[in-house]
Amino acid sequence: MIPADAPIVTAAQMRAAEEEAFRYTPQIEVMERAGAAVAREAARFSLGRPILLLAGPGNNGGDAYAAACLLKARGHDVTVAACGEPMTGAAKAMLDAWDGPVSSLYEARPRPILIDGLFGTGLTRPLERGVAAVFAELVGAAEFSLAIDLPSGIETDTGEDLGARRMTATLALGALKPGHVLGRGRECSGHVILADIGVPVETRWRTLARPGLRVPGALDHKYSRGMVVVVEGAMPGAARLAARAAMAGGAGYVMLAGADIRGVPDALVHRAVQSGDDLADLLTDERIGAVVIGPGLGRDRRAEAMLKAALGCARPLILDGDALSLLGKSAAAWLQRRTAPAWLTPHSGEFERMFDTEGSKIDATLAAAVTSRSTILHKGADTVIASWKGAAHALPTGSQWLSTAGTGDVLAGLVGAQVAANHAQPAQAAAWLHARAAQLAGPAFIADSLIDYIPQAISECL
Repeated sequence: MIPADAPIVTAAQMRAAEEEAFRYTPQIEVMERAGAAVAREAARFSLGRPILLLAGPGNNGGDAYAAACLLKARGHDVTVAACGEPMTGAAKAMLDAWDGPVSSLYEARPRPILIDGLFGTGLTRPLERGVAAVFAELVGAAEFSLAIDLPSGIETDTGEDLGARRMTATLALGALKPGHVLGRGRECSGHVILADIGVPVETRWRTLARPGLRVPGALDHKYSRGMVVVVEGAMPGAARLAARAAMAGGAGYVMLAGADIRGVPDALVHRAVQSGDDLADLLTDERIGAVVIGPGLGRDRRAEAMLKAALGCARPLILDGDALSLLGKSAAAWLQRRTAPAWLTPHSGEFERMFDTEGSKIDATLAAAVTSRSTILHKGADTVIASWKGAAHALPTGSQWLSTAGTGDVLAGLVGAQVAANHAQPAQAAAWLHARAAQLAGPAFIADSLIDYIPQAISECL
């Protein structure tokens, strides 16, 4: 679990924010606030059980010493083990305030509650082998483990695993870091808690919040609620999933455009479309609020013609699946020519086939969004949504059961419904609804049944 609508900053941004804060507030005072937050959470979860605090040589260790002082003063059974002497003045001051013994990390004995203050923000190289082995043993033996700021062994800006262990919970200080929401860091952080330590941050990166959706008004009709066209291709089942999801997602009018239009809900409008020219003619209808193309489209000449017609239309466009693979490295060039907005919903494989980018998943998705002048919903367990205008969102919740065929088609249809309804942030709203529907569906669902839970997810947003 990750906090919703929480700021996300890189290690460099957090350092800059702290340096600015230290102009007005002594660093020791900020560290005392961090220590107090750690002590509060440790006391809450310990339920009187013995506590072991691990302190590293940086400010993360200083936070651990500060917490140890407070916990001992409140009557908790506390021991401290250190990995090196403090390297900053504030951390040394916190060690000096600690009136108990400090053992070496290698002499530490397991205790039911473990507080990890070894290495937090800024770690860039793997943990030393001996440290990693002892750390793994202590975490494994604990009944509850709490990381200070970030689990030791997680790269702050990418979530890369540098020798981390999965923590029960992590107390993020001041703001979330990319390592809380990306890659292995997302898994190792466990339940993430955000603590305000009086360091203001400025960022355009946040975790997603529950969207606000509008109940149809008395004067609304099927077109004002949004008309979505879903283009069918070689594998019609995928397009049907997207169309059904658009219907369940609140669109007022959904049309399936393709050659095989049998076996779909009666409420779904059917339009036979045999060629790219047929599709181009259909998409001149100004009532169309969104076009979804790619789910099950195929990669043959007919698919290419359909995609070219969709790219050439003046309607908002959602590109998924085979449409993304057909575009490949030419994606940015095609999308830059369009006047109407576009949303892309790639998984990591499709993303890498389209864009050459570097950095974290957030950095890469933002760079691709800017290059293609589109919004990109980069799917995965660590879903990231980036706008070409520079904002980025990470999905705070999800379901591992979404890793099954067809769920991406459902997501594409949901994006189409939100685009057609003129939601201010359609990709963000669709991603939240998709994840919430998966949670409501429980374990081992299939994409078809996932759609049935979308209305319930919507009801939580009204």
